Amino acid sequence: MKRYIVMVLGVQLLLGAGMVPGAPSSLVAFTPQIRSLIASGDPARGKDKAAGCVSCHGAQGIAENAAFPSLAGQRADYLYKQLRDYKDEKRVNPLMAAFAQPLNEEDMADIAAWYASQPLPPAKPADDDLGAATTLVRRGDGKRLIPACAACHAANGRGQAVAVPALAGQNAAHLGQTLQAYKRGTRANDVYSVMRNIARALSGEEIAQLAKYYESLGE
Repeated sequence: MKRYIVMVLGVQLLLGAGMVPGAPSSLVAFTPQIRSLIASGDPARGKDKAAGCVSCHGAQGIAENAAFPSLAGQRADYLYKQLRDYKDEKRVNPLMAAFAQPLNEEDMADIAAWYASQPLPPAKPADDDLGAATTLVRRGDGKRLIPACAACHAANGRGQAVAVPALAGQNAAHLGQTLQAYKRGTRANDVYSVMRNIARALSGEEIAQLAKYYESLGE
């Protein structure tokens, strides 16, 4: 009986710490069928279907408002997943949810293909000292269990694993806001809480530096 009570209390503590999720963070599984769907996305069709995206993300996927993400050059598998997560309400954003709801699987694959076919945004050199960010990108911090950012996002910031986003050329304001959202837990569609756990270990200054670092890696 005592053992059972201890187990229940342990689970309650883990739930309170966010370590045992009550529901999956995403409903997207990259099965061979989904990978084939994404690979079949048509950029020409996607350009037409993305007409409603222009006001926020720019005609070529480069957002003029730094608070919005640039989508040009982003990985198609990542973009597809985000659209599905918005549609499934696993990533919370009322505006994007309203846009994603009418889209079918082909629409999302086509839109993803269109943005992935565009060149990355131009680099914006940073004037600040980005030494802390450079260390985190290249080596991480073992004491805080922070892996090197390059392990997933690649040394050039363009991503290298399925559904891992390219960060190169991304608006620093948006990327900083995204990391802060992971840190607070208000964005929670990262599988296995990977980004939430990393962001919680980062300081505000480190987040600001990382955002500027990746902004400086555009085309």
